[in-house]
Amino acid sequence: MTNHAVRLDHVVLWVADPVAAAAFYERTVGLQPLRVAEFAAGEVPFPSLRVDEGSIIDLAPLSLAERMPALPGSADSAGHPVNHICLALPSDAFDALRTRLAQHAVPMTGIGHDSYGARGKAPRNFYFRDPDGNVVEARHYA
Repeated sequence: MTNHAVRLDHVVLWVADPVAAAAFYERTVGLQPLRVAEFAAGEVPFPSLRVDEGSIIDLAPLSLAERMPALPGSADSAGHPVNHICLALPSDAFDALRTRLAQHAVPMTGIGHDSYGARGKAPRNFYFRDPDGNVVEARHYA
């Protein structure tokens, strides 16, 4: 992998209830929630989830879309036009995620093999939806 100056900083997901979405991603995916208490107190416009040291997922409330004139039609974009986001995990964390999703009765696809991504072919992957219908792919690399 080469060292590029450009990195993915964040992805924004539209959600109906950011606090509930943060709880889902913490409980089932294992991501660290950020700014949830501040959001609940009305101090910040949305909470986030820490993916790694340089990337987060913002959980934007659908009500925020009405105040974003730079994004025409954004209120109708929950889950669209983004097809899915993908989280790369170590093999053991991948297995633990499937177990947690099953424990919380989150529907998921079967295991796929050799799907191509940022680091080449991933031996295993699967997909699931969050409570707002956003599609998440989980994968691990060898």
